Amino acid sequence: MLSELLQGIETGGLLIIRDSCSYSGRDLLQSFIIAAINREEVVHVLCFDVSEEELRDRLKPLDTQRLHIHNAYSDPLGWTGHPAFTVQQFSLEDLTGLIKQTSQPKAALLVIDSLSWILRHMTPPTVCRTLQQLRKGGPVRAVIGLLHTDLHQRGTVGSICHLATSLISVAPGVKGNEAVAKITKRSKSGKVLLDEEIFCITEDLTVTILSKPSHPEPKQNNTEEEQTDPTANLTFNLRLSDSELEAKQKLALPFVFSKEKKTALLHPGPGTGRILYEPDANDDYDQEDPDDDLDV
Repeated sequence: MLSELLQGIETGGLLIIRDSCSYSGRDLLQSFIIAAINREEVVHVLCFDVSEEELRDRLKPLDTQRLHIHNAYSDPLGWTGHPAFTVQQFSLEDLTGLIKQTSQPKAALLVIDSLSWILRHMTPPTVCRTLQQLRKGGPVRAVIGLLHTDLHQRGTVGSICHLATSLISVAPGVKGNEAVAKITKRSKSGKVLLDEEIFCITEDLTVTILSKPSHPEPKQNNTEEEQTDPTANLTFNLRLSDSELEAKQKLALPFVFSKEKKTALLHPGPGTGRILYEPDANDDYDQEDPDDDLDV
């Protein structure tokens, strides 16, 4: 599934790459930039964590005519008075104006390196609202963001990841050059696809899928406790013998009607039944005094 995501993100998509101090997702993020440039997409990168010079040097072999880097690394808070891009400009209006300055006819791919820097200076609801607005169209076709999970509270990470249509969590692999990617992809119909792959990234930022991690099957715990019959020491029998089972099957239940009884009830004969009562000598019933037989 990682190869499919590298081939392109659907319009309105939001891809979040989650990393931690144990493994950085920046190389994978830059691999997505290279893949987009090779597809002749227009890419805008907001650089908060790395300088523009470092990023251009990493992407040196590329044709950078379609690559637009906005330097938010040198003065992210606007202290010098002449910043190129500040964290306060992370809004739909400012980003729309910034991208439209390039006068490209195609909608652009917006790459944010990283969302963690923005979340340190803006509230999570504000960041989530801007990401949701960017997904709805306009000059931005899709958004890719890098998120350092160990810098934020769990609720903040969950709020950002809940918006993502695709989520890649990276962690170190067994070997030094390997990494594990846990991928969650949500389709427009609401279907959720999960995958896990082992990959490596070469010096030229080429992603190679190695294999899927093998998870050992859980061993069966055949302990003496599991093999013990809980009904062995009971004072009564919970099971029926063959003769008892046969007698039970032959037993006619009181609420089960036979075929003849059903026919008689559903199709009565020509006569109608009635109850006749004839009082005898012991029935001393006075119509005027119904309580005459009581000793009162």
